[in-house]
Amino acid sequence: MSARSTIVAEFERVAAERQRELAVLSDDLKLLDSGLDSLSFAVLVIRLEETLGVDPFNVEEVKFPVTFGDLVSLYESHPRNPAIR
Repeated sequence: MSARSTIVAEFERVAAERQRELAVLSDDLKLLDSGLDSLSFAVLVIRLEETLGVDPFNVEEVKFPVTFGDLVSLYESHPRNPAIR
């Protein structure tokens, strides 16, 4: 499974569990408009670390993602796990 499809699946799973209405996930969708709240995002990031095996936020310099596409790119380009590209 690609990083993108894993991220989409986890977004859907977290939204369903937290009873949040998820917006259509497109690359230009602002994460703040996705339908998830801050706690949902925390759960999402933890699950993505477990599933993909990387935490792209655990580096000295990280440009925090603004859009869904930015988030996908952050995981796809993480240097410690080229297998998820």
